[in-house]
Amino acid sequence: MRGCKYLELAEALVAARECGCGGAGERLPSVRTLRARYGVSINTVLAAYGELEARGLVEARPRSGYFWRLAPPSLPPRPPELELRPREMTKGALIARVLASVGSAHLVPLGINCPAPEFLPGRALGRIAGQLVRQQGADHVGYAPVEGLWALREQIAVRAAGAGCRVSPGEVLVTSGAMEALYVALRAVLRPGDTALIAAPSYFCFQQLLENLGVRAVEIPSSPEHGVRPQDVRRAVEQISIQACILTPNFNNPDGSLMPDAAKAEIVDFLTARGIPLIEDDVAGDLHLAPRRPPLAKAFDRQGMVLTCSSFSKTLCPGYRIGWVLPGRWFAEALAVKATTNVSSATLPQMVVAAYLCQGRYDRHVRRLRSRIARSMEAMAAAVARCFPPGTRQTRPQGGGVVWIELPRSVDAVELFFRAREQGIGIAPGTIFSLHGQLDHFVRLNAAVPWTSQIEDAVAALGRLAAGMAA
Repeated sequence: MRGCKYLELAEALVAARECGCGGAGERLPSVRTLRARYGVSINTVLAAYGELEARGLVEARPRSGYFWRLAPPSLPPRPPELELRPREMTKGALIARVLASVGSAHLVPLGINCPAPEFLPGRALGRIAGQLVRQQGADHVGYAPVEGLWALREQIAVRAAGAGCRVSPGEVLVTSGAMEALYVALRAVLRPGDTALIAAPSYFCFQQLLENLGVRAVEIPSSPEHGVRPQDVRRAVEQISIQACILTPNFNNPDGSLMPDAAKAEIVDFLTARGIPLIEDDVAGDLHLAPRRPPLAKAFDRQGMVLTCSSFSKTLCPGYRIGWVLPGRWFAEALAVKATTNVSSATLPQMVVAAYLCQGRYDRHVRRLRSRIARSMEAMAAAVARCFPPGTRQTRPQGGGVVWIELPRSVDAVELFFRAREQGIGIAPGTIFSLHGQLDHFVRLNAAVPWTSQIEDAVAALGRLAAGMAA
């Protein structure tokens, strides 16, 4: 036998069964019998049986040997997707439809807010994972501490310092992605019946999280030029009883706005004076296209009133689900929420990311990532200007990875979403980014993708669809 002997032996056994030598439930030859019959080692026979076990074809019975398993029942064919039309959909159903496009191999990925895999260091992370598994033995299969691995918390504290915020590793709480970080922060400071202040537009999951927690939401405007203005925060708080504020000061999703530092400081000071916590979403803060990394709002926090939430999903490894929250004075409450909802974030991804950061590779990678996103944004801006109907306006964000596009008012973004899906293109309609209907003619496109002919053709097709609807 040549090549991988155990695989060849496994295939020989399967072939023999297909020829009638062995049926479901029958015992296979002993290890010693196969060793003699095929002239291989005992380890090769055991490896072959292990391979067949992994395929679900055989089972080992203590003191009895190996037996062919019963054939698994065949599964019914997957039912076709039910394509609901806009008039039939609630906003929650529409959001679910948008989220269903994430990772779809059938759609050009312009509807998600995530860098393309080609932009991320997947191979480097995979090599680190392999090294850790070999070197650390079985450590990676156990629970990590509820707060997260100390080595990772140290590195997150270092990253926070680079954004103007001095925290100790003990003030960092690791979560399974930024969504869990936001959930933990909201649960720590809000109760059912409370009211939270959010921006319009803002990340649609803010609305869903608040609704699930029984918290009402009040919107104030965000503009692509300056984000949320302090005077709008002040006016809302003076008119309505607000228990928390949720903002994305650095590169708001979807409009890409960057709040001036002075505005961040003013909002933090005002909310602190009123005893209102600020929950800060900073998942895109490292994706600044200017040389300087904008500071966190928490950099202006002197009393622990800002709870900063972030993750590595937009810069490093979305599938690893590594996020964190800096809860400030609410650390104990946040830890209690985390402990009762997710006792431990996955251990191996924490180990891998901590090792990657410790090796000093993150900054170099993110510099390259920002450069690639900037080039794609330039190409997308030119394509939108060239292909979309007259009256279209688009943002030119200073960071993040998305472009916010205002179409002529006669274009229904939800209808465009469905027509684009029919042509194999994913987009995010503006409707989902606000509680009200003033964004029905906006769309968000992902620019953190390699600018290929496929992407260029997809943007051109969107332009033709929009032009046809605007006519």
